[in-house]
Amino acid sequence: MNQHDDVDLPGDWEDDDHPRDDRRRGRRAALIALGLVAVLVLGVGLVVGNYLNGLKNSYEKRTVVEITRGASDGDRPEAIDGAGRNFLLLGSDKRSEEDAASEGVSGQRSDVMMLVHVSEDNQSVYITSFPRDLYVDIPGYGKDRINAALAFGGVGLAVATVEDYVGVPIDHVALIDFDGIEGLVDTLGGGVDVKIPLTFEAGGHQFTEGVQNLDGEQALTFVRQRKQFADGDFQRNRNQQAVLKGIADKLISAETLSDPRKLADTIDSVSPFLTTDDGLGASSMVELGLSLRSVRSGDLHFLSVPHAGPTTTSGGASVVATDEESMDVLREALRTDDMGTYYAQHAGTF
Repeated sequence: MNQHDDVDLPGDWEDDDHPRDDRRRGRRAALIALGLVAVLVLGVGLVVGNYLNGLKNSYEKRTVVEITRGASDGDRPEAIDGAGRNFLLLGSDKRSEEDAASEGVSGQRSDVMMLVHVSEDNQSVYITSFPRDLYVDIPGYGKDRINAALAFGGVGLAVATVEDYVGVPIDHVALIDFDGIEGLVDTLGGGVDVKIPLTFEAGGHQFTEGVQNLDGEQALTFVRQRKQFADGDFQRNRNQQAVLKGIADKLISAETLSDPRKLADTIDSVSPFLTTDDGLGASSMVELGLSLRSVRSGDLHFLSVPHAGPTTTSGGASVVATDEESMDVLREALRTDDMGTYYAQHAGTF
């Protein structure tokens, strides 16, 4: 295959010329990677006494995939000692067969894509979101929206696409589909506190500017909205990060980590909807959780990859242009584990 400027894949949710039913689309597109970073810190609770084996068994309900590079994917970026670790978190828009058939679409796209960089000293975590319509090179398929990589070639191609774009190797990948998200928020109990950017109503729910407590259904409704905001999908990315922060705050609170039963329920709720690479097994999760045991919500830093504005391809597709000069600065920060400096210099621009 070559360019896909004028081709919309089956399963493409919408563009400016072809709006989808927001209500139907919203029950699939979102939340996201919320459970994914949650999974990164769940390992902390996996070592609690007699619950260890049960928690491992719950985690093993996930789907496992092997990540390999194809002939057209090029060489993997070189790993650099002492440069921290990188995880790719994907939120899938996979729909039920019934809903897909009714909408005449199939397949799945990663409407949520986040790169998580854990510093070498395990003291800081940087969570970088990608606009779903970012126009990049997809190995073997030419230039297309970055969220199309998952549909073209599954998790493996999504990993290769991001590795090629950011210039650092991905250590592990995790994907969660929407079905696990509402349950994740509700399993935590008491909802999650989320900063709402402005007052609006959607899906029968009222959202009020300021900090609001959201249950699972409300959180799903909130993160799928874009039309209420002047910058559309970019604000939706920030809203997704806000809900993720609310989940992370709840997960790493002393109350949550001291309740092995709640941790077991959370893992049991998420795992059936989780896909990871084969290297991210239960033992690896325990090790990861222990390495991040001192991380608190203030150590989680949210940002977005640099990008230019919306543009139109030669085939008439609406996409988001890249900003290669600014991306080179981010690439260097990732390669040298200097994300702290990068974040300090760019805070307020995301």
